[in-house]
Amino acid sequence: MKKNILLLTLAAGAVLSLGSCSLFNKATGKTGSTGGSEGKDVSQEAVLPHDRQHIAVKKELKTYTPEELGKGVVKGDWAIETVNGKNAVGEKAPFLKFVPSEKMVYGNNGCNVLNGSYKYNPADSTISFSNMASTMMMCAKEGITDYEINHALDAVRYYTWEIKGSDYYLYLLNANKRQVMSLMHQNFDFLNGSWQVTAINEKKVDNPDVQLVIDVPEGKVHGNTGCNILNGAFETDMEAANSISFSALITTRMACPPEYNETEFLVALEEASTAKPISPTEVIFLDSQGKQVLRLTRI
Repeated sequence: MKKNILLLTLAAGAVLSLGSCSLFNKATGKTGSTGGSEGKDVSQEAVLPHDRQHIAVKKELKTYTPEELGKGVVKGDWAIETVNGKNAVGEKAPFLKFVPSEKMVYGNNGCNVLNGSYKYNPADSTISFSNMASTMMMCAKEGITDYEINHALDAVRYYTWEIKGSDYYLYLLNANKRQVMSLMHQNFDFLNGSWQVTAINEKKVDNPDVQLVIDVPEGKVHGNTGCNILNGAFETDMEAANSISFSALITTRMACPPEYNETEFLVALEEASTAKPISPTEVIFLDSQGKQVLRLTRI
């Protein structure tokens, strides 16, 4: 789905108020106001179906270190890989999101949204889930079923973990310490930092001013189109490994020569759906069809 790209007009010497500012929507040609947003970061909020409360995605979940994992900390975003030895493939990508500050877990069981409480103790590696609730959509019976995931979570009593290369794995065990579920952490730390855009749609970019700064812990993106300043939100999801999206993209409105390819750059950001490291200093962004839309080199 396409996202609107917002262009922000700043007069020379003007002061931008975060509480209220006028925005020009390039797609509609209309000007609107953020009005009473009062600085609310809507990019950090995910809205569940009408029968569930809003869930604020905590910034603390964006990064996860080997030291935390070694201490037995259970937090962050985890893609469900297997359930009782079966590959966890459902209508949607099954996942769990652990929020320690709320003692809550959120996720999807392959079909329905779920949430509940969890508690764990690193001293004896115990973990359990309670008060689990889910939406009640009719689900297909192909692949892993929502019932199998719900039943597995109910049986969980212990946990253990493992680091394989750069990937973190969490294993949930039943009372007999038999594995009932394996999960892989969605780790986007490789994107954190400053980048020069070296290609747009596989066309080489020679302008060194075309840059991005991706702040994974804060879920923000900043940069320069080579002509205008860029700001926006950086979001991740569980639909596929390293699945990403950029939203709420805002730029200043200086007129740019055609050779700057600013529009192509903004469209490429909007179409990016997957991030893939190809070397320690290079990453590429792919669209939903697997076509490269951007190549970045670490600064």
